[in-house]
Amino acid sequence: MTVNDSTSRMLGFIKSFERVVVTALICLMTVVILLATVDVGRLVVLEVMREPVGLLQIDGLLDIFGMFLLVLVGIELLYTLRAYWVEDEVHVEVVFAMALIAVARKVIILDVKQLDSLVLVGIAALVLALSAGYYLVARHVHAVCSEKRAGSRQG
Repeated sequence: MTVNDSTSRMLGFIKSFERVVVTALICLMTVVILLATVDVGRLVVLEVMREPVGLLQIDGLLDIFGMFLLVLVGIELLYTLRAYWVEDEVHVEVVFAMALIAVARKVIILDVKQLDSLVLVGIAALVLALSAGYYLVARHVHAVCSEKRAGSRQG
């Protein structure tokens, strides 16, 4: 057995192991998203049934929005796992979008009256940096896709 055979076998094992782990994560994430969606529904019903019936209080509304965005983060994470499983690559654009949604969720449920102004400036800087990163990555992806489409038309 040569070094190349042993390396090849080891890489094959690692690839198989990755597939098993990602498949398990996809299955678990599907269950988590389903349960979180049911929890959002339960939360909406409980908030609507609270006195005064039919009107949502601000606290309840913030809880609902926070849970809703948490489900969206889960869906984005599932999309990232699926893309990795199918294409063997992580889509950086989706990771940026997921981070933006997660930060937006945190911003929505924050009680800004309790926070130091420097923390708010830090959160604003984080949102700005993530937005700029998302824009740059999306622009790059769009340019690459346009080049590929132009190349396939010529060939």
